[in-house]
Amino acid sequence: MARDDDIDYTIINLHILENYGLSFTAMNVGEAWLHLLPYMQVYTAERAAYRNLVNGLEPPEVAIYMNPYREWIGAQIRADIWGYVAPGNPELAAELAYRDASLSHVKNGIYGEMFVSAMISAAFATSNVEEIIEIGLSVIPKKSRLTEAIRDVLKWNKEYDDWRDTWSKILEKYGHYHFVHTINNAAIVAMGLLYGGGDYEKSISISVMGGWDTDCNGATTGSIMGIILGAKSMPDKWIKPLNNNVKSFVIGYDNSKISDLAKRTLRIAKNFLEK
Repeated sequence: MARDDDIDYTIINLHILENYGLSFTAMNVGEAWLHLLPYMQVYTAERAAYRNLVNGLEPPEVAIYMNPYREWIGAQIRADIWGYVAPGNPELAAELAYRDASLSHVKNGIYGEMFVSAMISAAFATSNVEEIIEIGLSVIPKKSRLTEAIRDVLKWNKEYDDWRDTWSKILEKYGHYHFVHTINNAAIVAMGLLYGGGDYEKSISISVMGGWDTDCNGATTGSIMGIILGAKSMPDKWIKPLNNNVKSFVIGYDNSKISDLAKRTLRIAKNFLEK
């Protein structure tokens, strides 16, 4: 698999869990970035936070100082590992996501990572997409702008049979946000999940066709659907070309075996379950 920053964060967050444990702090995340991630391979809010770390700032100032991207999608794409290691425990997944997101984001930027991590965790326990979305909403503020957007998508899904009609409503109400903002892209993910009908490929395709941050939205939707369906149900055409190998700019992790990373993730999840 080609290198992508979405996957880099999943890998580095696995490293953080293995080296700092369940009680890691936002500053531990920052330390891992400084040691293992090249500066030019992080973007927007993460690059601003990285710069602030180098200049000696500490959380919460790291996320705020000269960081106009602090509600963008960067934290939301880092959500996966927290859900993977907390199967069926969305509160724990959201707690871990909060600590990670708080290094570089505020408010809805943080809520996006909490929302996605909780959905990923919930997907281990139920295949009902609407229930998964509701569980994701349960861990973020009810009056947040992110909750409002996801509630809109749930409502529009009841009103329109064609995802394109819901997409038009999302574009009309939330299209003013930057194309890599958390809120509009989270709405696209919810749309893909709801209109995908439980089909892995269809769910991802709708999320990607929705536009804006397409690689992130496809990845988040695929992560949730992959858990619902299980590895053995993945279509071969999505699996075999990767040759069980992933490229990464995380130092020490380039050309990792995907199966090895999965086994290490499972080991952590089992440790958490035993506790």
